[in-house]
Amino acid sequence: MTGFQRARSEEQRAIRRRMILDTAAAMLDETPVSAVSLNELSRRVGLAKSNVLRYFESREAILLELLDRAWKEWTSALPALLSAGIDAKAPVAERGEQFAAALTASLAERRMLCDLLSAQAGVLEHNVSPEVAARYKRAALANAEALAALHRVHLPELGERSHQLAASTLMTVGAVWTHARPSRAMLAAYAADPSLAVMRMDFVNTLRQTLATLIAGTLARGSS
Repeated sequence: MTGFQRARSEEQRAIRRRMILDTAAAMLDETPVSAVSLNELSRRVGLAKSNVLRYFESREAILLELLDRAWKEWTSALPALLSAGIDAKAPVAERGEQFAAALTASLAERRMLCDLLSAQAGVLEHNVSPEVAARYKRAALANAEALAALHRVHLPELGERSHQLAASTLMTVGAVWTHARPSRAMLAAYAADPSLAVMRMDFVNTLRQTLATLIAGTLARGSS
């Protein structure tokens, strides 16, 4: 890339980092995490791969930061959605169902976030330095606490168990997303043998039911 000029100021570096993140986000609108390559990202940004690596140490480091950004955008939008979807005067069991439904509806509109969450532990947390890993985990703790705080607002009966529920919720989202997006081979198998289709998951229905069960179970354990 003969036109490359190194960013000199912190402001220029921030602009270039944001450009890399925005380009990666655009790629994730077109393709799953597994298909995002550093070579293609560099080409779209208009920088040599070595220059992209001046700003992020690896493809995974880029995607972890993008996950943090998407996660923060999601939790900042949740308070209004939950307030609109939950009847504060309803019994706790009903509020738990409403919480699960509102959370699921919000996630169904955030494909990139779900895709990144599903790849977090198995892919994105590899090929990064201890410094990047620690920085991401500190951000993840803060993001999980933001979700736990919303649990406490609408389900105060949870108390301190809201932290455990928030962590379990995020793991559940990633797991359900993965299973609700079968490979071409699995889709072909379902088409060839309809009796196997019972194993196919619908993301929205499965996540809503699973989160509702998770909330009910956490509440029940606290009252026992």
